[in-house]
Amino acid sequence: MSRKQLSDLTQILIPGLEEHREQVRHAARGGPRRVARGTGRKPTLTPAEQILVAILYLRKHALQELLRQLFNTTAMTISRAVKDVRPLLEAHGVTVPASTARFRTPDDIARFLDPDNTKIKPEC
Repeated sequence: MSRKQLSDLTQILIPGLEEHREQVRHAARGGPRRVARGTGRKPTLTPAEQILVAILYLRKHALQELLRQLFNTTAMTISRAVKDVRPLLEAHGVTVPASTARFRTPDDIARFLDPDNTKIKPEC
């Protein structure tokens, strides 16, 4: 998935994700908002981060533990993001195929993204 495709997908999914969050909060409160939108505790992950986490997890690039470390959050937050985003992806007909690249630590990702790693090093 290119950056442009991810950006376009994110822009499409964010309104649905925010609507879902509001529905969950409405049910938890047992009614309408009592304070203005934007007050109170901020979510741990932004909607764009939730979408990215879900896609990385569904592509099987990273385990929840690695995503937890990368996004500095809890496994429960990662699990909730995947649970909330997956139905939106399905509703928009987006399938996320599994990848062959697997990462277990942040160092694995750094090695994968290192541009010098692909160069052939001369032997002396």
